[in-house]
Amino acid sequence: MPPGGAPDVPGSARDQLFTLQKNVSFVQVPVTVKDTQGHLVEGLSVKDFSVYEDGVQQRLKYFTSDPFPLSAAVVIDMGMPETALRKLDSTLSALVGAFGQFDEVGVYIYGTTVTKTQDFTAAASDQLARSIARVKRRKNVAAPVPVVNGPLASSGPSVNGHPIDPGAPRSDMEMYHNEARVMNDAILAAALDLAQRPRDRRRIIFVISDGREYRSDANFEEVKKVLLTNQIQVFAVGVGAAAMPAYKTANKIRIPGFGYADILPKYVNATGGQLYAELSSDAIEQAYSRLTSEARNQYTLGYTTPATPSSAYRSIEVRVDQPGLRVVARDGYYPLPPAR
Repeated sequence: MPPGGAPDVPGSARDQLFTLQKNVSFVQVPVTVKDTQGHLVEGLSVKDFSVYEDGVQQRLKYFTSDPFPLSAAVVIDMGMPETALRKLDSTLSALVGAFGQFDEVGVYIYGTTVTKTQDFTAAASDQLARSIARVKRRKNVAAPVPVVNGPLASSGPSVNGHPIDPGAPRSDMEMYHNEARVMNDAILAAALDLAQRPRDRRRIIFVISDGREYRSDANFEEVKKVLLTNQIQVFAVGVGAAAMPAYKTANKIRIPGFGYADILPKYVNATGGQLYAELSSDAIEQAYSRLTSEARNQYTLGYTTPATPSSAYRSIEVRVDQPGLRVVARDGYYPLPPAR
């Protein structure tokens, strides 16, 4: 995107951001703007945006369309069915290439537990490539368990009596996990580490999963509060079941003993990220590149708001004064307490 800045702010965008973030009442809002075809919209200025906190318009103190380096925590679901894992393995080399030379990346995997396999390191380093290669060689930490009776037996999940994906291999349709799939715990672990990374970088969690959550110690609301307090966005590639037709309808069905399948989109929507659900290996690889590009090239808005002892949730609404554009930003935040 072309560089831009609020006209009343001296110095470079990065210098301005560093100075403002010393003030705990500064709120930073990354914003993605797309047209009706889903393409990123470039060339907007600070005059095109307005931001409302709890319904009250805020005076923008900071604006830039400069790209930001990423601090990215890659969170990989190793509890998916074997078919999905094999497809994932074939794309992981492209995942490394999706990050830029100034990005830093940490790697986390989860199934029944969470493991950090790589602390934050330069995306261009051989160390990251070796870490991703080790992920490809790991065994499935939450092997699928065959379902022999009940609503998922034999024919697999269905909506109104029809299979979700009639063309899917029968082995995948009949194999479901009843062991833990601790997505909440994995996102929380990544968020706590990201909270320590420099605040002048775009901090994101990059999840690759079929979307299932089961038996985490942390719940969604607890993890969401950590994400919003620390201005962390969740971007995701949905694979396997998450990319099947009728997924949005099927994940509304709560089946005891099998957890939830609709939490990943909730994280994405709450934090202003993006989710692409893809079936083919080629499409998954393209999604890696698209998501990292979108995370890096957002507009960044900032304003100051009165610091109060309260940490109650505050809503945010971002508007663009041009017709036919779609704005993606987080819905709100939890303020940090005032500095002493």
